[in-house]
Amino acid sequence: MTATQDLSFLSLISNASILVQLVLLLLLGVSLTSWTYIFSKMFAIKKARAQTEHFERNFWSGGNLVELYQEAANSRRNASGKMGALERIFEAGMSEYQKVKNANKASLDASAMLDGARRAMRAAYQREMDMLESHLSFLASVGSVSPYIGLFGTVWGIMNSFRGLANVQQATLAAVAPGIAEALIATAIGLFAAIPAVLAYNRYSHEIDRLAIRFETFIEEFSNILQRQSR
Repeated sequence: MTATQDLSFLSLISNASILVQLVLLLLLGVSLTSWTYIFSKMFAIKKARAQTEHFERNFWSGGNLVELYQEAANSRRNASGKMGALERIFEAGMSEYQKVKNANKASLDASAMLDGARRAMRAAYQREMDMLESHLSFLASVGSVSPYIGLFGTVWGIMNSFRGLANVQQATLAAVAPGIAEALIATAIGLFAAIPAVLAYNRYSHEIDRLAIRFETFIEEFSNILQRQSR
């Protein structure tokens, strides 16, 4: 068997110790799961941003709020999937505003209507943020833990290599090179899993923060509109 064959990637993995192979298998599974969440979150954020922009255009185009609310309520009942996060926040606030208004027709309390609408929008806002931020903690964990898991496999592999020197009379680089190479593969795969997860986490956290600012701004602006209408 030639040195090139001994140091090939597949050969090093197949000849690695059981513990190092388990570490590599764990890192591979973590990496595949991470990439699944990276792509799914990318599409989810892109869809949320497009739906938010679409609803903002409709809302600020000067249309009737009651008609917008009816369209949002119909979308919710039909479960068409076209209803965006910002539209759900609007629908929650307008629904609560209408309920309080209809329940107190005799003595309209403007502050009660506004407080109810604001609380409903805040609750809907928290639900939307929880959905957008789902799986981000997993990406953060992968980014912070994977290098150390790979380092554990590396330390174990190097330790086995040096323990193997006790059985040879003359220590040479050729004797320890395969063991050290297989150990370093664990670190490389750990970094391969961690780097995309960190980049995706930072990118998506920034995008979600921008959406959160737009949602909070809309809640305040819509609350001002309801306050003017309740006078």
